Formats: sequence, structure tokens, C-alpha cells
Amino acid sequence: MRTTQTLIQHLGLKPHPEGGWYRELHRSPDQVQGQDGVERSALTAILFLLPAGAVSCWHRVIGADEAWTHIEGATLELFQCEADGTALRCDALNASNPVQVVTANAWQAARSCGEYSLVSCCVGPGFDFCDFEMAR
Repeated sequence: MRTTQTLIQHLGLKPHPEGGWYRELHRSPDQVQGQDGVERSALTAILFLLPAGAVSCWHRVIGADEAWTHIEGATLELFQCEADGTALRCDALNASNPVQVVTANAWQAARSCGEYSLVSCCVGPGFDFCDFEMAR
């Protein structure tokens, strides 16, 4: 089994502000206009690693859906709720249930249920830190 340190080095990951480690894999050259009228890349994709004990803090992506795909490691618990804080739910991402989508503006957080969870996160319209909000 791979260790988190090995994965971080092998995949060239760096710390993410919400917690965990990441590396951007793709940023579409195609541009789309978001609901706010601002142009963004059509799609972005990252690798995201959550080691044991780390959490992806509550955050949201304004104006963009985010698809989480489990790649390897332990089950990842993905928590989400509506923008107003209602309808809290938890989905387990693993080999049997590898994909979950968090809709635009919904709050989300995650944690690994084991040594680590490696996922891919795709955002459309493409991710921009200007649209990223962490809970206070």
C-alpha cells in the first residue's frame, strides 16, 4: 500500500487552503460565461488527497458544480448541505460508489475513513479561487 508521503511526492501535490493536498491536472482553454457574467474555463480537474486526520473544511464553489470521483484508498465521507445550511447529507465515496456531485453554491466538507483517500474533483464552469468561499 502506498503511503501519503509517497503519493504527495509522486503526484507533485501541494497543500490546499481547505485542507489536504492537490494538483491541477486540467484547465480547459475553452471559455464559458457564468451566471455572474464572468468568463471562466469550461472545466477544471484536480487530484485531491486527504490523509488520515485531515479534513476538507466546509467550503463552497459559487456558481459551479463539482464532481468528486474516488480513485484509490479508503472510503471518503463527503458532507454537503444547501446554501442556507439545510438538508445535511453524507455520501460515502469508494469503489462501489465512486462519484458524487455537489451542486453550485452548496456547502461541502470531506474526510477520509482510513490512511488516505485520493479523489479527482472536476468543476464546471472551471474553478477559480475568486469563486471559493470557506466557512468562518
